[in-house]
Amino acid sequence: MLKQPAPVTPLRASRHRPNLVPWHLLNIPNLLTLTRLFLVPVFIALLSAHRFGYALYVFCAAGLTDALDGTIARWFDARTEIGALLDPFADKLLLLSAFVGLSLENVIPGWLLGVIITRDIVIVFGYLLLILYTDERVPVRPSYLGKAATCLQLAAVVAALAGTSESSPELWYLLLYATVGITALSGMHYAYQGLLWLRSREPQMFE
Repeated sequence: MLKQPAPVTPLRASRHRPNLVPWHLLNIPNLLTLTRLFLVPVFIALLSAHRFGYALYVFCAAGLTDALDGTIARWFDARTEIGALLDPFADKLLLLSAFVGLSLENVIPGWLLGVIITRDIVIVFGYLLLILYTDERVPVRPSYLGKAATCLQLAAVVAALAGTSESSPELWYLLLYATVGITALSGMHYAYQGLLWLRSREPQMFE
């Protein structure tokens, strides 16, 4: 008698299927950074609708995600390459959106926005030039002046949304002048650091 062929059993799915979603990139710090990015259009919409109170709440919530993602990444050693790129991008996008929006609403003077944008352009353009001339990835570390400038810029946005320009004009203009001064100084300091780094790599350019 002919033997009956053995029944064909369906192949089991491999336990080592390719991971189509890079879940390791979607850790808590990166999710907080993405949340901050998603809050930017909400913040802009509230500014456009002159809902400054709600815009202030959204801005503070976005700032809270900034504080949390860095803290969690350090405590739990959850740093990723994409997080290192997204975090400063989200911070800068939020701040620039706030200054542009508030400037268009005539809440923040245009000269402060001009100094902030000029400083950021100088830093980015200088960074790209250093990479072009040295073909190396330049280490970027925020200086104390840079951190002070960021803190003052955040304070200026919060004060603008809270109506400090009307309730306390003297304090408002003091904050504006301090912000523009420290921002300009930090830009010059970053440029100086970039020149020092370039001189250490390409000394012939300074001879």
